[in-house]
Amino acid sequence: MDQPNPLRAGLRIARTPEACTVVIFGATGDLTARKLLPALYNLAREGMVPAGFSLLGVGRRPWSDDDFRAEMRKSAEQFSRVQPINEEVWQTFAEGLFWVGGEFGDLNTYEQIASRLEQIDQQRSTGGNRLFYLAIPPSWFDDAISNLQKVKLTEQSHGWSRIIVEKPFGHDYKSAQELNDLVSRAFDESQVYRIDHYLGKETVQNLLVARFANAIFEPIWNRNYIDHVQITVAESLGIGSRAGFYEEAGALRDMITNHMMQLLTLTAMEPPVEFNEHEVRSEKVKVLHAIRPMSANDVDQNALRAQYDQGTINGDEVPGYLAEKGVNPASRTPTFVALKFEIDNWRWAGVPFYLRTGKRLAKRVTEIAIQFKKPPLLLFPEIRDEIESNVLALRIQPNEGITLKFSAKQPGQRMIIHPVNMDFRYGSSFGVAAPEAYERLLLDAMLGDPTLFTRRDEVEAQWALMTPILERWENDGVEHLPHYEAGTWGPDESDQFMQRDGREWRKL
Repeated sequence: MDQPNPLRAGLRIARTPEACTVVIFGATGDLTARKLLPALYNLAREGMVPAGFSLLGVGRRPWSDDDFRAEMRKSAEQFSRVQPINEEVWQTFAEGLFWVGGEFGDLNTYEQIASRLEQIDQQRSTGGNRLFYLAIPPSWFDDAISNLQKVKLTEQSHGWSRIIVEKPFGHDYKSAQELNDLVSRAFDESQVYRIDHYLGKETVQNLLVARFANAIFEPIWNRNYIDHVQITVAESLGIGSRAGFYEEAGALRDMITNHMMQLLTLTAMEPPVEFNEHEVRSEKVKVLHAIRPMSANDVDQNALRAQYDQGTINGDEVPGYLAEKGVNPASRTPTFVALKFEIDNWRWAGVPFYLRTGKRLAKRVTEIAIQFKKPPLLLFPEIRDEIESNVLALRIQPNEGITLKFSAKQPGQRMIIHPVNMDFRYGSSFGVAAPEAYERLLLDAMLGDPTLFTRRDEVEAQWALMTPILERWENDGVEHLPHYEAGTWGPDESDQFMQRDGREWRKL
């Protein structure tokens, strides 16, 4: 008989929300097909949503409810992490799928939505609980939010009403403030869930567990023992069909402002008094306020950007960024960014945080590396230069896990020291695939738990740090960015960026 894996005991603590209706604006889009529908189906499969759970799709296509159900079945079959589809679960799940077709800027569409929601409340006992998901371009946010308010769907008289807003949440500090003002005119802050799917990843959440549930780390998690921190988000893919979006966003807006700043704040935050939405998010905001803002001169010294050239990825020739379809041949949009941040507080003063992200890099990997200071080595003066620093690396994706690098003596008569790794891998240890990030976040939003969502002041604090960098780059007069060959780890200037401080990027 197979022995149960003791590490899987209590792996998922059942949390079931009240019956509700999730309303997805942009339900014909890629996000719904690849992420949202499979996530909701998997929650239903695991018994994490109540029997009356319903999904109302909103889009421009003249579909019927049956058309929508057929399309969503295709999404589940193609993108669900659990295969094959469980027929019994799907039939029950599909009974709660409904459709409203119309234009996002037409008030009549929202009147139809209100009418269908009343019908769903009566048929499926959803109690007036609604979760609105804006899976649409930001240009439609104003229409969607204003019209929801006009038909009184933002009110919470007979149940709760919440809204999930996808990134990008603004494109600079001013636009983020304006979007926050728009949302706050229709919804109270307690109703607003600004989503960053990185916070739903099991390994990102485990960063908090690694730090605060293990007494061995906290005493050394500070400037007395840590030399520096490296956060890397590398992608081997190019921009694909997203040239229109990427030309406006670039690597800084696309990755660093949200995903990577979340990783930084979770790494650097103080222990919260409680694990709840107020305390955790407040500690993250304190970190953002403690980061030293960059002047124009600081940007020139501590921020680097570049674009990928043609090269080879996994044996295939790929074009350079300027040759991608839809890209301006004279574009200065960065596809690679490296930054150095300093945090001016008691824990981190003097400890630089290095961030790098890029497209068409050597491989796909996301990692947080805590590099410790070298020991005095008084016992081994003759091999001082051979001993490497200890590193605690938290791998977010792929091969999620934690690695601790330390030194050990090689067997033999001579004193030869080599670095060795102690590895923990989620897949092999728990024997189960981690749930998708959207599963956790959608469930939390239905439960009314905003801990893993970003708060208004947090979003604005992130943009307050990024906007001076963007403004400097827009006005520095540089016509041509440094380039790097696709399939490498970035431009030569990136290595020089670290060597200037007597450090180097980790080899991944």
